[in-house]
Amino acid sequence: QSAHRAGLRSFIRYGWRWSWRVATFVTIFNVVSTGLSVYRNKTTISNFASAGAFTGALFRMHLGLQGLAGGFVFGTAIGIPAGGLLMMMQKLAGETLEEKRNRERRELYEQKLAEW
Repeated sequence: QSAHRAGLRSFIRYGWRWSWRVATFVTIFNVVSTGLSVYRNKTTISNFASAGAFTGALFRMHLGLQGLAGGFVFGTAIGIPAGGLLMMMQKLAGETLEEKRNRERRELYEQKLAEW
């Protein structure tokens, strides 16, 4: 029982140390990838790769040029599969975000046209 309590205490202690880092990484990644998708008006793997590269480089910038390059490579390596998985899930759902946005825009236009 004491071993269980010690394990739980250390899980809470170290879990807290990593949770805010992971949450910050994911937030920055999502903000950058969404911003690129909105700016370019399309969702591509390169958006996710760029977001991962930026976020990884940002997190390792304090280690100098080598850390910056390593973070860039690590972020890109994480961003590509994450973006591919997200795009596959959208395809399996039957409608991508672009198609949904265009459909909603078209429906709103038709509704306003009918009101006129």
